[in-house]
Amino acid sequence: MAELLERAGAVAFASAVARMLAEAAPILDERQRRVLMGAGARQLGRGGIKLIAAATGASADTVGRGAAEVEAGLVADGRVRAKGAGRPAVQDKDPGVWPALEKLVDPVTRGDPMSPLRWTTKSTVKLADELSAQGHRVGPKTVARLLKDHDYSLQANTKTIEGRQHPDRDAQFCYINEQVTVFLAAGQPVISVDTKKKENVGRYANGGAEYRKGEPEQTNTYDFIGELGKAVPYGVYDVAANAGWVNVGTDADTGEFAVESIRRWWAKIGVVAYPEATRLLITTDGGGSNGARLRLWKTQLAQLATETGLEITVVHLPPGTSKWNKIEHRMFSAITMNWRGRPLETHEVVVETIAATTTRTGLTVQAMLDTNNYQRGIKISDKEMKAFEARHVQRHEFHGNWNYVIRAASDPAATRPNKQD
Repeated sequence: MAELLERAGAVAFASAVARMLAEAAPILDERQRRVLMGAGARQLGRGGIKLIAAATGASADTVGRGAAEVEAGLVADGRVRAKGAGRPAVQDKDPGVWPALEKLVDPVTRGDPMSPLRWTTKSTVKLADELSAQGHRVGPKTVARLLKDHDYSLQANTKTIEGRQHPDRDAQFCYINEQVTVFLAAGQPVISVDTKKKENVGRYANGGAEYRKGEPEQTNTYDFIGELGKAVPYGVYDVAANAGWVNVGTDADTGEFAVESIRRWWAKIGVVAYPEATRLLITTDGGGSNGARLRLWKTQLAQLATETGLEITVVHLPPGTSKWNKIEHRMFSAITMNWRGRPLETHEVVVETIAATTTRTGLTVQAMLDTNNYQRGIKISDKEMKAFEARHVQRHEFHGNWNYVIRAASDPAATRPNKQD
C-alpha cells in the first residue's frame, strides 16, 4: 500500500513539473527546459527520468542530460547547447568562403570617416549567387551573417550632397583594387593619403564626450581662430602594415605641403619598411591639395620621385567618393574618436593625441609637427605643364585623368615650378 501511495505521489509530482513547463514554455530556451526536467527527475530519485519524460513528452535522453548537468553544477555561460553542438558553421565546412566573399565586397567598400562601419553596395542575393558560381554553396542569409560578423552593414545609397554618380565609378574602384593587389603582391608600398579636417588650436569645444570627474571642462563660446591658429593634419596610411603617419601642419594645405607630408613619411618610415622598393602606389581622392587636376601636386611628386628614385603611381577615387578612401575609415575615424570631447589646446597636444591613437585591429600612428610656411598661389603655365607632362607623366589607358605614373627627372631643377606672388 505504501509503495502504491509513493508511486502515485511521484506521478503527481511529474505531472506538476509538466504543467509548470507548459506555462513557462514561451520564455524558456532548450537548455532551461532540459535542466528543469533534470532537476525534477533528481528530486524523484530512482525511476524519475522515465516519469518526467512520460509526463512532459520529452525523450528520456534529454531528461537524463538535464539531470547530469544539474549534478555536475550549473554555470551561467549563456550557452544553450553543449560546446560543439548544433549545425556546423559554414566557415568550418568551407574555410575559403569568407576570403572569397571579402574579395567580392572589398573593391567597392565604402565608409564614413566618422563611423567605424564599412558599407558595401552589393546585395546579399547577388553576393550569394557569385559565391555559388565559385563553388561556395551559401544563401543570402548566410552571406548577411558573415558580413555582420565581420562588421559590414548593407545600407541604402542616395544621391544627395555628394553630387551625381560618375558612370565609371564602380569600374574605377575595381581598377584601384587591381592596382593595389598587384603592388602588394610584389612587396611594393601602397599608401592612402588625404588631409583631415582642419582643427582650431586652443580651448575650443570638441565634439563627443568622455568620462570625467567633476565639472565639464570649460571652452570658448565661439570658434573664431585665435593666436595659435589651426592644425592641418595630412595623413599617410600604409595599407599593408595597417600603420599611419600624420604630418601636422600649421600653415596652408597646398600641393607642396601634401607631397612634403609623403616625403616625411618615406624618410621616417617608408624607406625602413620597404628597403627594396622601386615603386610607390598612392591612392587618394580627386580634390584638395592632392587633386587629380592640381598641377603643383604632380610637379612636387616628380621632385619626390627624383629624390627617392621611386616610380610613383597615383590612382584617384572617382568624383563624389572622397569619404570612401581607406585612410578615412581606417585611420581618421580612429583619430577623431580618440580626441572626442577634448579641447586641442596646443599643436603639441594635437600631435601627441594623434600618436596615441590605436585600434583593436592593430592600427598604430606616428605624428610630427610641421612648422614650415607653404606659399600660396604658385602658378604653372600651360606651356610649362605640357613640357613637364611630356617628360615625367605617363597616363594609364583607363581614365588617364585619374590614373597616372610620375617618373623621376634627370635634372632635379626641371621639376621645380616658378613661384609667383
